[in-house]
Amino acid sequence: MTRKNKLWFVGMLLFGSLIFWLEAKDVPFSHLVNATKNFNWFYLAIAFLCMIIAYYFESLILKVLLIGREKSNYSMWQFYRIPLVQALFNAITPFSSGGQPAQLYALSTMGVEVGRASSLLMTKFIIYQLAVLVNFILTMIFGFQLVAQHFGGLAFLILFGFVIHVFAIVFLLLVMFQYKFTKGMMHTFLNLGVYVIDKFYDLVRFIFKSRTEKVKELKRKLQDKQLKWKDSVDEKIDTFYNEGQHLKNEKKKVMWAVLYTMMQLIVFYAIPYFVLLALGVQANFLTVVFMHIMIVMITSIFPLPGGAGGAEYSFKMLFSTFGLAQPQLVLALFLWRFITYYLGMFLGAFAFLYKKKQ
Repeated sequence: MTRKNKLWFVGMLLFGSLIFWLEAKDVPFSHLVNATKNFNWFYLAIAFLCMIIAYYFESLILKVLLIGREKSNYSMWQFYRIPLVQALFNAITPFSSGGQPAQLYALSTMGVEVGRASSLLMTKFIIYQLAVLVNFILTMIFGFQLVAQHFGGLAFLILFGFVIHVFAIVFLLLVMFQYKFTKGMMHTFLNLGVYVIDKFYDLVRFIFKSRTEKVKELKRKLQDKQLKWKDSVDEKIDTFYNEGQHLKNEKKKVMWAVLYTMMQLIVFYAIPYFVLLALGVQANFLTVVFMHIMIVMITSIFPLPGGAGGAEYSFKMLFSTFGLAQPQLVLALFLWRFITYYLGMFLGAFAFLYKKKQ
């Protein structure tokens, strides 16, 4: 880990501690202790186990995409280590942007060639996004009305997060099935943006005639950047397109990967349900799952690592509808956040430091 990564790690722990302190500062400590007296440790263990199993299913996705379902020289720990490393870097980078490069690095330590590893991760990303979209659509159909009636502001955030995911999936599908159209559309948007900036430079040069040479230099740099941006866009679109063709030719692998992805998401979304049961709160399983999916939608649009702040706020707002007393709600928030976020950070740090020599 770089020094910057370590600072983010410590910073997110401190920021998370601050959030929990703000939530718990008005609750007497004795009330928090009383809330744990009837604690059901069995259900809490299941909640932790759900997170461990979710990582296991993700490791199976990597395994089946890399080598299929036949035996290999890779140990299961080598595959299991990769989602843990991803969880760590997702947790300490804005918009979870560090997860993909971290997985690529972890695969390379297994001896997987970088090009093949990149292809595998791209395929996994496409399958995951499609599976998430299916869950989001079902949630919007069956659970959105409940939130819209009680929490107008949260409903807007959920809808916004849903729209962003839909646009992302539509773009992926366009690349896979309308390759030339998508590339032409992206070139048009790029040229339009550069044209607007270019005209803005002309306006600046007209107003400040003394800055003519400076503006000309900026315009030359803009033209160079345009070529680099175009090459970058073409490269990414080509990569998505090639992976789309690869998916069509690997139907059996894709089928298993989709199955494992759906199972991964189900056990992950079920975690708050078992946290509530551990606190002695009875709730409808599907209602809890739908609400957890909505929290994930909201969290995805917050720029801070792990959606810090937004995740805690949305959990508190949505799960307060289950009639939890304030001490129970604080404990539920802490347990849910630790299991789904901080546990991955700690396990990921261990997995990152441990790597089998090739």
